[in-house]
Amino acid sequence: MARPPIVDTHLHLWDPKKLRYAWLDGNPVLDQAYELDRYNAATEGLGVEAMVFLQCEVDTAQYQDEADWIAQLAKVDPRIRGMVAWAPLEKGRAVAADLERLARHDILRGIRRIIQFEPDVDFCLRPDFIEGVRTLADFDLSFDICVDQRTMANALKFAAQVPEVPMILDHIGKPRIKAGEMEPWASEMRELAAMPHVVCKISGVATEADHANWTDDQLKRYVEVAIDAFGFDRVMFGGDWPVAVQAIEYRRWVEMLDGILASASDVERQKFWHDNAVRFYRLETAR
Repeated sequence: MARPPIVDTHLHLWDPKKLRYAWLDGNPVLDQAYELDRYNAATEGLGVEAMVFLQCEVDTAQYQDEADWIAQLAKVDPRIRGMVAWAPLEKGRAVAADLERLARHDILRGIRRIIQFEPDVDFCLRPDFIEGVRTLADFDLSFDICVDQRTMANALKFAAQVPEVPMILDHIGKPRIKAGEMEPWASEMRELAAMPHVVCKISGVATEADHANWTDDQLKRYVEVAIDAFGFDRVMFGGDWPVAVQAIEYRRWVEMLDGILASASDVERQKFWHDNAVRFYRLETAR
């Protein structure tokens, strides 16, 4: 059973010598350059047709520089067909000027703010932030939700307030896999999936487990809950490379998902690996 062409909806690229990423400090696995040559080596033979770049928590003063760099890389490798950038959404409607500058790049598809990194657990409920997210609708942009268990409950309240903006839950909401916890995550996933403007990336799962001691069955339980909650019309593949290499190699992740999807129909597998990503991120399959 041949796998459909892959659209990777969650690609990171960085070089600490080009831009500053403070969060990489002290991480020997990640604090090095990860650019297209290494991604191509990691994905060789897997049939990656297109990619969506996700912002990498570059120092905020350089977020426009990161976007400019990725736009240039997209000219080198036109498989980079989408970009989800960082923007100061807490500025409320005033963020429109920042979005206008980012929108110079025709691959811009959305904005991500990593809610879990904010010290204030109520950050995503602040009125100015919500107004900033609502402004994305004026630019036909989506919002990537990146949370953990600590911030998931507020993310539900947040998403419910902005139904006009398409949203993507990254990394299946980062359940506490290492601790073996299924609730309240599973119930919250069903609650979020009840909102029709939200879809889910099946990505970053092994990273939430014990990096050295996870099992296929352990990860499978969480992936199946996520797919069951959202259904095959609203899930999509994400590699989360290179963050995921701390726990799993790219090829191993793809092979594991092949196993989990073995009982899915050809149509469902086509949606998961390819079609949902193209539709949601508005990607063209050829340029």
